[in-house]
Amino acid sequence: MLDARPVRKGDTRKEIVADLLDSAEALVHVDNVLMDREFDSQHILEMLSQRGMSYVVPKRMQTSEKAQAKRLLKRGKDRYETDRKLHLGDNEWHSTTLIYRRKENSEHTDHQQYSVFMTNRNSGLLTEYGYRWEIESGYKSIKRFMGATTSKHFGLRFFYFAFACLLYSIWRAVDLLVQVQLTGEYEHSPIVTADNTLTLVKKDTGIG
Repeated sequence: MLDARPVRKGDTRKEIVADLLDSAEALVHVDNVLMDREFDSQHILEMLSQRGMSYVVPKRMQTSEKAQAKRLLKRGKDRYETDRKLHLGDNEWHSTTLIYRRKENSEHTDHQQYSVFMTNRNSGLLTEYGYRWEIESGYKSIKRFMGATTSKHFGLRFFYFAFACLLYSIWRAVDLLVQVQLTGEYEHSPIVTADNTLTLVKKDTGIG
């Protein structure tokens, strides 16, 4: 976890992404950006391209994407790529590639079997997008480090979240160092568990 910021009233998603990227780039080099579909705005994608970054983001399926997915289903195709120009305003466009991919073992029988991704690089980045599951599982783990509160005070609730992120990051860093020391490599399954960490924190600080 590199940073956390509150969302202020009036902030656009583009401003939020730019702010977080500025913060991240002050600490690490950023090549690829993997985002949720809520950030599929063409203006965000253009901003990433202008920064020289690769991106992969799921696209919310509109009428044209649904129609294409139905055609792919009828033809029995599992994958399809096509170039698309997204209108930025006036006479400006953002060029991207749409990749349709059929989900394995989907619960759906219609066009919803397909997901649509946008990328400005080669389709191999879709493999990297699958690594985002660690972020989702990470957020679930972060909740375990958060103190319980019924306060509606935004500043306090944000502090609780930011402090939980700090504890989570410390846990992952300690686990990485322990794994490398004991085995010489790092696996995704932790040796030092979150429960171990919380127990030690409570024992040493009385907090928990």
